[in-house]
Amino acid sequence: MNGQARVGLVGGSGVYDLAAMENVREERLDTPFGRPSDSYFTGTLGGVAVAFLSRHARGHRQSPTEINYRANVCGFKMLGCDALLSASACGSLKEEVAPRHAAVPSQFIDRTRHREDTFFGGGVVAHAALADPVCPALSGVLADSARGAGLIVHRDATYVCMEGPQFSTRAESKLYRSWGADVIGMTNLTEARLAREAEMCYASLSLVTDYDCWHETAEDVSVEVIVAILGENAAAARRTLAAAVAAVDPSRACGCRDAMRFAIITDRAAIPDSARERLRPIAGRYL
Repeated sequence: MNGQARVGLVGGSGVYDLAAMENVREERLDTPFGRPSDSYFTGTLGGVAVAFLSRHARGHRQSPTEINYRANVCGFKMLGCDALLSASACGSLKEEVAPRHAAVPSQFIDRTRHREDTFFGGGVVAHAALADPVCPALSGVLADSARGAGLIVHRDATYVCMEGPQFSTRAESKLYRSWGADVIGMTNLTEARLAREAEMCYASLSLVTDYDCWHETAEDVSVEVIVAILGENAAAARRTLAAAVAAVDPSRACGCRDAMRFAIITDRAAIPDSARERLRPIAGRYL
């Protein structure tokens, strides 16, 4: 195992474990933001130190709104990760982005309403830059690894992040298509926002299971449709993540790991001790 920081792996629908991990240890954490979705599993993957977390918990017990995204990302930070690779299911908003393909988003549109999506507040104001919300270095690694795993990959996709847990209405699905978006899901933007605040590189592999409900001939999205494809996608996701971990460059020059250097605008003398303690794992070096 080399001396680089750990790579965090977030498993979404259908990806609840990584059987290829070695020297596995289960670690349950408490964070200043509460309990993460599940235990983390730390170990090595291809000789690289990693930490794996099931986003929805093993057994898929937490809906997208119920997930404690802040605790999940903070836990990865506490475990020494400086990069997060995510795998998730999504729906397609374009004919050419077909089920069983993969998208690697570079942009997001936020349609969430009921979730905590910043570490700051409570006496500390910070404004993270999100013009480019994912790490270009990690996105390239994921796309190349996904192609190597046999997937058809759509780079630089725009991902609509809806609240869920219900799927879109037909009118909503057609609206998102009119915006030029490529795929739709319920989780990735919240993770990307928090990863940026935590100064962690983030990229997502979004595995297409359906055509949402806009398509005139394809079956409307349903749990039955998604489950029928999840098994195939999950196997491809595992192959992709294993290859991507080995290709993550510890010396990548992307700026993500210094993203908050000038983002905190609160006078340091005015920051409450309680806020300093809460933010210590995330932004301690700036407080």
